Amino acid sequence: MQQPPIYLDINNNKSIITALKAGEEYVFDAVYRHYFRRLCAFCSQYVSEQEEIEEIVQDTMMWLWENRCSLMEELTLKTLLFTIVKNKALNRISHFEIRRKVHQEITEKFENALKQLPKDYREAYEMNRNHRMTHKEIAEKLNVSPQTVNYRIGQALKLLRIALKDYLPLFILYFGLDIFKQS
Repeated sequence: MQQPPIYLDINNNKSIITALKAGEEYVFDAVYRHYFRRLCAFCSQYVSEQEEIEEIVQDTMMWLWENRCSLMEELTLKTLLFTIVKNKALNRISHFEIRRKVHQEITEKFENALKQLPKDYREAYEMNRNHRMTHKEIAEKLNVSPQTVNYRIGQALKLLRIALKDYLPLFILYFGLDIFKQS
């Protein structure tokens, strides 16, 4: 590795790319320091979490170093870096949007399945799961035996498992298995 020059013109794309292709780490370090905050500020237009912003920019810089040998000297490095950051940010947004939609869809499926339960089963299940009431507390409130409450919750769980069998892996992923466990 050669000694760094006294002055490095960060805007001279050809010399910067030539040095990057040659594996000059000091040039990469200079590019990194020059663009990091600017890329973070740009990325914040798309992504709001600072940790995610910095991760996207770090990934971009890693991509630059790992792909330095295939860079073209005619390339505008600034445009390349900002384009990569933008694409990574949009991909991240798309990923979160898909997750949000899946979460919303399975929540709707669960709520619809819950509405289909007989009233007594649904009532006991919701008192137990949503209000964290014990079987004894539910029994007192509904004026039935704790065994009846246990049976109703068990039946509710059985019917929910049947109604949602095709979605069970997604429910486990998003909500954990506890919504389908007898308490």
